[in-house]
Amino acid sequence: MLIVIEGLLSVDNALAIAAMANHLPEKQKYLALKLGIIGAYLFRGICMFFAAWIIENPWLKICGAAYLVYLMSEHFTGAGDEDNDGNKDSPNQRGLWATVIGIELMDLSLSVDNVVAAVAIDPRLWVVCTGVFIGILALRFVAGACIKLLEKFPILADTAFVLIGYVGGILVFELLSDPTTSFQVFEGPVHVGPARKFVGIVLILGISILYAKVPAVQVALKPLFKALHVPMKIIAMTVGLILKVIFLPFTLIMSLFKSKAVAETTPPPAM
Repeated sequence: MLIVIEGLLSVDNALAIAAMANHLPEKQKYLALKLGIIGAYLFRGICMFFAAWIIENPWLKICGAAYLVYLMSEHFTGAGDEDNDGNKDSPNQRGLWATVIGIELMDLSLSVDNVVAAVAIDPRLWVVCTGVFIGILALRFVAGACIKLLEKFPILADTAFVLIGYVGGILVFELLSDPTTSFQVFEGPVHVGPARKFVGIVLILGISILYAKVPAVQVALKPLFKALHVPMKIIAMTVGLILKVIFLPFTLIMSLFKSKAVAETTPPPAM
């Protein structure tokens, strides 16, 4: 059962990776896709090894949930940083390596949720390992197809980010119902299993297709999107600022290397 569910849920991860890489040129797109799949394998392996520690430290789930909700919020509000020319650094304008880093962080966040959910279904290590890695194997074959699906059905690019936020929202809900944490709001603990998650994924995909095809659905959902815009903007700006501070040393190092490379390739001024 776990193996089947893990395989089905891989569609969510594959679609998310494909959507985040979809703006890149063809060769870079498939390179980002390949690196994203490698990252998914790597992070799930690490998370399985540290599964008990992850379960005992809910702050990891908080970080994962925050990043997933941030990805969705940033995509729909365009609350990226501005570059030196005043242009927005939105997900659709990022270069190859910035995109790869974003995909890997998403893989890590999804891996935390994936492994914790697998352990909750069956605590036997060999069952968890088999289910998780077969799920990633399924992701390997589904991801390429998702690129083609995005080309045929552009609405799925937005759908992928809704699915990312959906998983993040589930993590938040589970944390708010966990009596072992200091921020319990709902009576719990409540765990949303993979089967229920998959039902939610199917519903989101179905509503997305209707939204793209039926104008009445677009009109009906417009007030909801308008109401969510402000909170998503706040989330995108807040988490984005935190990430900017965390990655500031790396950004400065990359800027130095870039400046040095430009200086070396710029010819001296004519006398």
